Amino acid sequence: MEKFISMPLVALAIILFILSAKFENLKAVESNDLSIGTVSYLSYETILDPDDGLQGGAFKVNRSYLTVKKQLMKNLGFRITVDASQDETGDFKARLKYVYALFTFDDFYFITKPNIEVGMAHAPWLDFEEHINYYRMQGTMFVERAGLFNSADLGFTVAGYLGGEMDDEYKKKVNKKYAGKYGSFAFGLYNGGGYHAKEANGNKVFEGRLTVRPLPEIIPGLQLSYFGIFGQGNKVYGTDSIPDWQTNVAMLSYEHQYFTITGQYVSGKGNQKGDFVQNTYEATGVSGFSGFAEIKPDENWRGIFRFDNFDSNTDLDNNESQRMIVGIGYDFGGHNVLILDYDKKMYKDELKDDEDKIKLTMQINF
Repeated sequence: MEKFISMPLVALAIILFILSAKFENLKAVESNDLSIGTVSYLSYETILDPDDGLQGGAFKVNRSYLTVKKQLMKNLGFRITVDASQDETGDFKARLKYVYALFTFDDFYFITKPNIEVGMAHAPWLDFEEHINYYRMQGTMFVERAGLFNSADLGFTVAGYLGGEMDDEYKKKVNKKYAGKYGSFAFGLYNGGGYHAKEANGNKVFEGRLTVRPLPEIIPGLQLSYFGIFGQGNKVYGTDSIPDWQTNVAMLSYEHQYFTITGQYVSGKGNQKGDFVQNTYEATGVSGFSGFAEIKPDENWRGIFRFDNFDSNTDLDNNESQRMIVGIGYDFGGHNVLILDYDKKMYKDELKDDEDKIKLTMQINF
């Protein structure tokens, strides 16, 4: 395990040495660039009872992120994001989501826009997926909602594009984020507790994503992605029993001016919290799949559909759950979206009742 931990640290040191030696001095040019922005989800949510209709509606602030970015020097920036949310009691709580130093470098042969985040950094997967499926306002992405991991952690992330960038027309009409011509990558080493919890043990977790855009000139919106996590869950049972945590995600995505579709499959064992365990505290096997589609008939109207299937313990019968989401929305511009959605969770276990919700959400983004 010590060798596994030391390898990414050595890799980070080598990358920093090569880039700092090859390219311009990090202190070359000072800058006064400062930006402040927010993403907030303001909603009205109600439960739909099959027998009694709509029940228990309430206004909520599901999430509000406040971000401050400062470009300190030409190749050095800083970001801090505060994450405020409303819990089940109605109380509002705030915590840090991101706080990191951002080192950026000149292109390095086939690697374009290389950068390194150090601190409470983006983990390699969820920020990438959320810039394909922009409907985090409806709820978390499949893997996070399944309880496998979240979007940030203390550590470092190395990222970049492959082979340059897509042209301006693609970035304007389809997607300007993660627009590497032949794909993109991100990998890093983290404490393993996410931004929700402190590290409960001394183990570090390696996470990595590789995305390939195989035919950028012919099918520019097609991408194939693999993401892997290798480490141990953030929990200790008894004196020294720590469950394993391994996650593998494969996703095929296609983005177009008028629609987006994705399909992903996940397998592995355990999870970030370390609570997917058997009686012996060994990690359970997990598996699942998810499909997502967004229809964009014009600049404003949107339609979404998503179906999830997840099993948190593949050794047990009747443990699977499914989720279906259908929604219609209106984008006022700049991803300021009003969306009405129906969210149904279904259990294979007949002793558990299905969960039905209807929610109206306004996303404010600037």
